Amino acid sequence: MTLRPLFVTPVYEASLTTDRSFENFNGDILAACKSLSQEDAAGRAWCREHGYGGYTSYASLDDLPTRMSVFGELKTRIDRHARAFAADLAFDLGGGRLRLDSLWVNILKPGAAHSGHIHPHSVISGTYYVATPPRASALKLEDPRLAMMMAAPPRRPDAPEDRQPFVYLQPAAGTVYLWESWLRHEVPANRAKTERVSVSFNYGWR
Repeated sequence: MTLRPLFVTPVYEASLTTDRSFENFNGDILAACKSLSQEDAAGRAWCREHGYGGYTSYASLDDLPTRMSVFGELKTRIDRHARAFAADLAFDLGGGRLRLDSLWVNILKPGAAHSGHIHPHSVISGTYYVATPPRASALKLEDPRLAMMMAAPPRRPDAPEDRQPFVYLQPAAGTVYLWESWLRHEVPANRAKTERVSVSFNYGWR
């Protein structure tokens, strides 16, 4: 008997901790995120209006890589991972290429969450994790076939990861996750006693 794993859903994982001067770099990113959360009045207002438990620059700032040099450095570091992921996905980009077209800060307070969603109008999405205190939220990924499993029985608790309807990835500071933008994902409630800090981003085909 042969099982053929067709139509797989790859998720790319890497770490920047081995990059030169990682501790200084990550500390600078954290300081920049905290600074934005204090200075970005429009972003704080959006969070209050939309019930976001913490701070995000998603709806208020669209120029972070040029606004603050440390985010420009982050872009440079994640660009190479996006290229590697695209190559592994066997994308035929023709005359175009993948370009980072949005990047935003997320600071989740204890108890806060981010409900399930996808990233329309993008090809590859991802997150860089800056601060992940003990019991900080994992990244929850949903099997994209879930809505079509009309009469399927549940999976056994000991089923392999690639058979589970949901997979929880637990990042550490310095972790980078990339996935195709149609993959539904969420951030469960932050059970840490302090804030969980990350920077998310999208790549479009241009």
